[in-house]
Amino acid sequence: MHDDRKRSGFKSRTRVEDARERLLAAADPHGRTERVALTRADGRTLAERVTAPNPVPGYDRAAMDGWAVRAADTFGASDRSPTVLRAAGDADVAVGPSDAARVHTGSALPDGADAVVMIEQTERVGDDVEVFDAVTEGENVGDAGEDVEAGQSLFEPGHALRPSDLGLLKSVGLDRVRAFEPPTVGVVPTGEELVQADPGPGEVIETNGLTVSALVSRWGGVPTYRNVVTDEFSALRAAVQRDLTKDVIVTTGGSSVGERDLLPEVIDELGEVLVHGVALKPGHPVALGVVEDTPVVSLPGYPVACIVNAVQFLRPLVKHVGGMDCPPLPRREVRLARKLSSEPGVRTFARVEVREEDGEQVAVPTRTSGSGILSSVALADGWVVVPESQEGIPAGERVEVEQWEWSA
Repeated sequence: MHDDRKRSGFKSRTRVEDARERLLAAADPHGRTERVALTRADGRTLAERVTAPNPVPGYDRAAMDGWAVRAADTFGASDRSPTVLRAAGDADVAVGPSDAARVHTGSALPDGADAVVMIEQTERVGDDVEVFDAVTEGENVGDAGEDVEAGQSLFEPGHALRPSDLGLLKSVGLDRVRAFEPPTVGVVPTGEELVQADPGPGEVIETNGLTVSALVSRWGGVPTYRNVVTDEFSALRAAVQRDLTKDVIVTTGGSSVGERDLLPEVIDELGEVLVHGVALKPGHPVALGVVEDTPVVSLPGYPVACIVNAVQFLRPLVKHVGGMDCPPLPRREVRLARKLSSEPGVRTFARVEVREEDGEQVAVPTRTSGSGILSSVALADGWVVVPESQEGIPAGERVEVEQWEWSA
């Protein structure tokens, strides 16, 4: 296979959706769960339905500042003919016939009371309270369970917890939830030219592994950022085998059809190559495979191509394996400032910067080619996706800018 692949190159390229479907079909959610304290649960995905063990509020409460009363005692009260009640004290005093107890918004309704007269409709006169407006039973009262009822279903499995959700869970008396464990990801940068610092002639500082590790963390996974592995078959083979304990393996570099691009052969020997070559730009020489039930994503070595493929394939894979939803990335619609070119039949990801021009936001391409120019994506606000069916987009068109670095 090795020699044939070198000679033939990429005769055909798999469509993006088809490649993604093959990858996800070959990977199973890990299914592991753990109990997580609410203080550490932001962004975690629930593994079971959560119901409220207690109501919120847990008691009838005053919805206004005023006086807690028996509604029947205020019948007929008006400005001209106020009803006079005895001031019974604070809210912890039971309210009897013709009594009134001072309450504040949110305080528990005293025993015996069934309504609250707003403070504006009363006047304290010595030991009495004059009431100038009649109230009905339940008026200005928040019932127990008005916010959340005991036993109410709050969240379903698969829900990603948000900060407001954590507050709700705490309000019903919970301090822990059962969530899926974050998927583990081995991140393996490859290439004999790569160094971590102080590059000499012919050497390049390794950035892909760092970038991909940070993205994995944002997507809810736990990356293990490995040392650089040289372009030798045995070394690459050992690196893949080492991380078969992970839920996902992702490599960077060595995925094309050059003499030093050996990872597809390594995956093919140890397991199965599902896809090699995808109809997207930049970054068509991506390889997707599986080894001993562990999915392997081999990203291209050029930084922009690496990022594009990571978003298209690694993000949904991490979400899928971890039992998480994979929501669409946020987009915003703006006008295209300059023409974008693309190749028919290939999905193109054009990096753009969003600027203010003449009172409106416009998308200005940072660079329409060059998958090795890391600054073109690092300094961009997102990318415009040109579908396979189009041959470019003319200037002035309304386009959607996909914000791929969103933490989701």
